[in-house]
Amino acid sequence: MPSYRNLTLQCLTEVAALNFGDFYNMQYVKMYTFFMVQLQAILPPTTKIPEAYANGSSEEQAFIQNLALFFTSFYKSHIRVLESTQDNISALLMGLEYLINISYVDDTEVFKVCLDYWNSLVLELFELHNNLDNPAVTVNMMGLQMPLLHGMVDGLGPQISQRRQLYAAPMSKLRMLMICRMAKPEEVLIVEDENGNIVRETMKDNDVLVQYKIMRETLIYLSHLDHEDTEKQMLKKLSKQLSGEDWNWNNLNTLCWAIGSISGSMMEEQENRFLVMVIRDLLNLCEITKGKDNKAVIASNIMYVVGQYPRFLRAHWKFLKTVVNKLFEFMHETHPGVQDMACDTFLKIVQKCKRKFVIVQVGESEPFVSELLSGLPTTVADLEPHQIHTFYESVGHMIQAESDLQKRDEYMQRLMDLPYQQWVEIIGQAHQSVDFLKDQDVIRTVLNILQTNTSAASSLGTYFLSQISLIFLDMLNVYRMYSELISSSIAEGGPYASKTSYVKLLRSVKRETLKLIETFLDKAEDQPQIGKQFVPPMMDPVLGDYARNLPDARESEVLSLFATIINKYKAAMIEDVPRIFEAVFQCTLEMITKNFRRLSRTSP
Repeated sequence: MPSYRNLTLQCLTEVAALNFGDFYNMQYVKMYTFFMVQLQAILPPTTKIPEAYANGSSEEQAFIQNLALFFTSFYKSHIRVLESTQDNISALLMGLEYLINISYVDDTEVFKVCLDYWNSLVLELFELHNNLDNPAVTVNMMGLQMPLLHGMVDGLGPQISQRRQLYAAPMSKLRMLMICRMAKPEEVLIVEDENGNIVRETMKDNDVLVQYKIMRETLIYLSHLDHEDTEKQMLKKLSKQLSGEDWNWNNLNTLCWAIGSISGSMMEEQENRFLVMVIRDLLNLCEITKGKDNKAVIASNIMYVVGQYPRFLRAHWKFLKTVVNKLFEFMHETHPGVQDMACDTFLKIVQKCKRKFVIVQVGESEPFVSELLSGLPTTVADLEPHQIHTFYESVGHMIQAESDLQKRDEYMQRLMDLPYQQWVEIIGQAHQSVDFLKDQDVIRTVLNILQTNTSAASSLGTYFLSQISLIFLDMLNVYRMYSELISSSIAEGGPYASKTSYVKLLRSVKRETLKLIETFLDKAEDQPQIGKQFVPPMMDPVLGDYARNLPDARESEVLSLFATIINKYKAAMIEDVPRIFEAVFQCTLEMITKNFRRLSRTSP
């Protein structure tokens, strides 16, 4: 009677989850085999379960979900007893086949139930194989309730091999399931919206990220259990994308996310061969496919995959150079998300391979970093300011890897030439008329220049000293001037003036100035002379300004900056501590106590 099916299944699931040791093993085997006979009558093995679920009533959908719960509960507690005889093994394999089919159902909750079990089963099979050289662990994993006898270890190898062989077919199907349903990794920024358009992702889905981590772990174990099958299935699916037989955005995405997720799980030689084929096919696909959306999807997948395999890139210079030049091409592609992803991937690759860019490679006349700096204005021409900042951080990592002091300084000067020339021009105009600095477009340009410097300082550290020294004093003068403009605006307009777009823009420049100095001092090596060079000139423009200013015009970043300075330079700053306290302690304490009083008056 269909109306009782779900209640019965829920009851059986409760029973299946119980574990009494070996005492009831035979009863559990009988229960399972009888259950499988009944199930085949209700839901024949040939049923396309995902379609049946999609078209089924709510009761029929609940039955599929309950079926997943039954199988996973039973297998977690009793799968070992089903491995004992050929008849039981046949029933077990049929049940696993049902569970794999259920795993394709387009329902998040159903998939979570299945994925949780697949992860635990694959982990168990992997650990069994991996711990053969640790017999005590292996005996425990095998569920053998007996002491380890002399000579028993030799017999474990064949048992483990037999067990892996037993699950070989279901594990192969499970690999395909993971490839087809792989969740989106965090690095991928290009998504399909509800209208079928390819857009830049605006918000991270934490549930999807958790799911990706579990699926990635499961697929890595599956890859370790059989590298050949993993590679074969992925390449076969990719060839279907190229031929157009299986082409669509979702199929390509999940395949490439799966390929990227197994980085490091193969032997290096096999991984190299595999990756060359994958990237070659993806580049070909990008060439032959028409349409901006299609090309954006393929581009995002190429970028994700190459970013996941730094070991391969380090070992193959020509390939690494080709990849980076392809990223530079993508930096001119204005489709939403492509430029962001190109810049993020470039940073990720440089962080892992930075040394390769500063040495002269075979067949090259100069290091890649020099070639890059020559074409820098063209490369960043179409990038947004925040993307340029990421690019500068990346090149900073390259330059930081150069050991020759003279070359390093030359590279840094070439890197910072564009923002520095802009800065010199603005300061020159300001010397002629200070009102020039009050224009909103000029303020935005100043902010952008400072942010570019902060990005470079974050990766160059101590080596940024010569660059920041060039702009430091002018930067403090601009800071002082903007602070006076903020104070006069708030004095005239009251607290609400601090919320105007003009005052907010001025404050952004002040905060970025403090952030740049803090970033440099924090990243620089512990050299007392750096502290001695930078702290005294800041005493009046920064600390004095903080003490004199209206409470609404003070920047909390001042406290953060000087905390960093004290923590970093400790003894070298002892003489300056009284002046720092004098500037910030009393006035900050008054702000805090007034805030408390205001809170106490408004609280119920």
